[in-house]
Amino acid sequence: MSANLTLNMEAQLNEIERIQAAVSILSQAENWPPELLYQIELVLEEIGTNIIKYGQDGEAETEIQITLTSDSKSLTLEIVDTGKAFDPFADAPPPDLESDIPKRPIGGLGVYLVRKLMDEASYRREDGMNKVTLVKHKS
Repeated sequence: MSANLTLNMEAQLNEIERIQAAVSILSQAENWPPELLYQIELVLEEIGTNIIKYGQDGEAETEIQITLTSDSKSLTLEIVDTGKAFDPFADAPPPDLESDIPKRPIGGLGVYLVRKLMDEASYRREDGMNKVTLVKHKS
């Protein structure tokens, strides 16, 4: 069985909850384990927040489209935005995992978590848009 969900999102932080709610409905219909839903919600929050906070170019509001494809073997999440060119997997600073938490600089930890939670992560810039593709294997 295969399911697809495509959502358009305004570049506002409160939109992330709406997107997560829609993904939760899909997860119930597809009978995902709770851990998988948690991981996908966390990834959506991290990538979405980065686009909203750092991807705006100041002129036009960034448009964001999220497409989720679920089949028996994997879940593929594609996040496309019209913001500034930014490869989170190459351009984000590496996280400081050694220092005490209060002394750690801000940045990089969310992308690190995305990489750890997902089985595949890629970025490409195409037609003036950022395209992040993430894959989570179900078994």
